[in-house]
Amino acid sequence: MRRLLLAAVMLGTVSAAHAADMPDLPVLRGGFTDGLSKTSRNWDGFYVGGNAGYTTNATDFSQSVVGLTNFIFRDSVLQQPTSTWSLMNKTNTQGVNFGGFIGRNWQWYDAILSLEGTYSYFNNLATSTSGSNSLMIVNPAGETRPPGITNNYGVTLTGTAAAQVKDMITLRGRVGWDGGDFMPYMFAGAAVGRMDVSRTVTSNVTLRQDSTVTDAFGNVITVIGTTNPVPAQSQTQSQHRTNTFAVGWTAGLGLEYCIWDGLFARVEYEYVRFSPVMNTQVTLNNARLGLGYKF
Repeated sequence: MRRLLLAAVMLGTVSAAHAADMPDLPVLRGGFTDGLSKTSRNWDGFYVGGNAGYTTNATDFSQSVVGLTNFIFRDSVLQQPTSTWSLMNKTNTQGVNFGGFIGRNWQWYDAILSLEGTYSYFNNLATSTSGSNSLMIVNPAGETRPPGITNNYGVTLTGTAAAQVKDMITLRGRVGWDGGDFMPYMFAGAAVGRMDVSRTVTSNVTLRQDSTVTDAFGNVITVIGTTNPVPAQSQTQSQHRTNTFAVGWTAGLGLEYCIWDGLFARVEYEYVRFSPVMNTQVTLNNARLGLGYKF
């Protein structure tokens, strides 16, 4: 009995020593993946690409001719009343855009920061409008008149204006999130657009002086005067700028999807607002599809 027990103890000791010398099984050290883990992409690095899309242009011409009317009526009592006229309306037009982009991504875990430059060319993104307005301005402020005299200025303004956006460059900062094969992002930055802007206004001014008198019986009588033209303020003024630059700002949202290795597709929406050029305000809405490569 003692020999049998001794043999069993020695056999167990040998088996334990042999097991200690065996390599670890993969299943014991996590060698098998669960098949559901997230696929991570490295978005860090330089990238370049091209895009094309659709643009809607909203141009506000309501104050376009104010600078010209201020010049026509400078140093006169008609300058202030006519400076508030909205002679023309807002217009909208559509067109296509083509362009490219280049940038650099920096990635920290799932957060991605980017600095990107873009160029966009707009195909025939032009719009124009015209309008007129007439008003009788009676005794405008700042005028000195003899007693009993009423000055009636008949002012008619007729104007036209046009604007064409040719191309644009932007410098944008982006903030994105690493979603594996896709990256949603938002951006904001500065924009510079190149455009042609023109405006023309024609003024026609007349003056009628009415007088108020009291007859021998104490009756107050208004004598209607003769309407006469005012040549100094009846004129046409025009202004045209070609290839002028307008600064502005841009903001929007986008999504990039990794197709294969460094190749990715992009879809984005962009809003652009330029500072007024000759009192003409231009805003753009761009929808784009793009294709790029990250190095």
